[in-house]
Amino acid sequence: MTGKLSFDDLKSRVADGSIDTVLACFVDMQGRLTGKRFHAVNFVETSFKETHCCNYLLATDLEMATPDGYASTSWESGYGDYIMAPDLSTIRLTPWLEGTAMVLCDVLDHHTHAPVPHDPRAMLKKQIARLKDLGLEAMMATELEFFLFEKSFEEIRKGNFQDLTPISGYNEDYHILQTTKEEHVMRPIRNHLFAAGLPIENTKGEAEAGQEELNIRYAAALDCADHHSIAKHAIKEIAWQQGHAASFLPKWHKDRVGSSSHVHQSLWKDGQPMFFDKKAELGKSELMDHYMAGLIAYAPEYTFFLAPYVNSYKRFAKGTFAPTKTVWSVDNRTAGFRLCGADTKGVRVECRIGGSDLNPYLAQAVMLAAGIKGIEDKMELAAPSTGDVYADAKAADIPQTLRAATETLRNSAFLRDAFGDDVVTHYVRNAEWEQEEFDRTVTDWEIARGFERA
Repeated sequence: MTGKLSFDDLKSRVADGSIDTVLACFVDMQGRLTGKRFHAVNFVETSFKETHCCNYLLATDLEMATPDGYASTSWESGYGDYIMAPDLSTIRLTPWLEGTAMVLCDVLDHHTHAPVPHDPRAMLKKQIARLKDLGLEAMMATELEFFLFEKSFEEIRKGNFQDLTPISGYNEDYHILQTTKEEHVMRPIRNHLFAAGLPIENTKGEAEAGQEELNIRYAAALDCADHHSIAKHAIKEIAWQQGHAASFLPKWHKDRVGSSSHVHQSLWKDGQPMFFDKKAELGKSELMDHYMAGLIAYAPEYTFFLAPYVNSYKRFAKGTFAPTKTVWSVDNRTAGFRLCGADTKGVRVECRIGGSDLNPYLAQAVMLAAGIKGIEDKMELAAPSTGDVYADAKAADIPQTLRAATETLRNSAFLRDAFGDDVVTHYVRNAEWEQEEFDRTVTDWEIARGFERA
């Protein structure tokens, strides 16, 4: 695969002048790349070992506020430092930025040099290690859905985010003619990401005007999360370079379909798919049954990590391909979990709950934890739902609001056992703050509805 660099490769390119900048990045709670731009000479001489950042960066919100109520950091404690430790196996070119390479970092405690427990990458690594103890490896893939708009980020911001116009005028699901008109954005996305070492499969139009989907080939869980975060960041930058805005907001208009991020997952051992049993019904193994049973049973408790904002829950609506029920079905897009690839070695489970705003490290970590719990407890998988799952009154509901998801997270003994009380409490505070910020906001809808008539 092109694009990936060894540290020696990087040093050679720095020496010949083809790389002059290194982005040292870690992923924050919101799934964004955060970090520093290094002069490449400084990076290869000293900073490849470690650099530092303020510890508020894993206790903030989308606006970079410093909310109270976090045990890990506060004004009282003085907002100290974390160590950013570059993972040199993640060095890659960023071809859409001239003379630039990128490396992802793990976040360590400044005093102990231990991983910060609520760092999203550390949370995923912890569950990968648990699987390894069981002799298993998770293979995962995420789908990235987003909208492209006619105007740039700057133009839209100056217009107070009003009169948003998508790049196309009609539903472009699998539409070749309309997506040809968008190739000035989508072709560079595919090619630059491939050149950065991401195993890009394809892009396509999605089921709304201006809606796009990027598909990346499945990979080991940590690689999958790395690919997702890098791709999401690059999509925004490349769209900006072309004078457009790309948005991963799950529901930007009440009458428009929302954007999701479906997560495909399976377990492997020694290069063989352990979810496949050619003698079993649908070709799914007993191990897969246990994994799926845990995945489904604990879905309400980890929904916050699939839908982390107030807006996330506006996407869950009947007849929109966004699920409302925590049940599984066979190749049925109305269910929260879909069994794909039945009777083949590619048999896997797709979680359809997550929105385009999810943090892939957190989402994958909590789902792996749920699946591991199902395996450890040998949980039994219920029969699949059939027909229109939206209309199934007996099926359990996905939490319908951030407030409801916050409570299921707060009370989750399973997540506290898998990640620790401190980590769960940290993300409960993250959820609470998001709700508090929304609750004190007066929306355009309220003003238009009640200004004269109330």
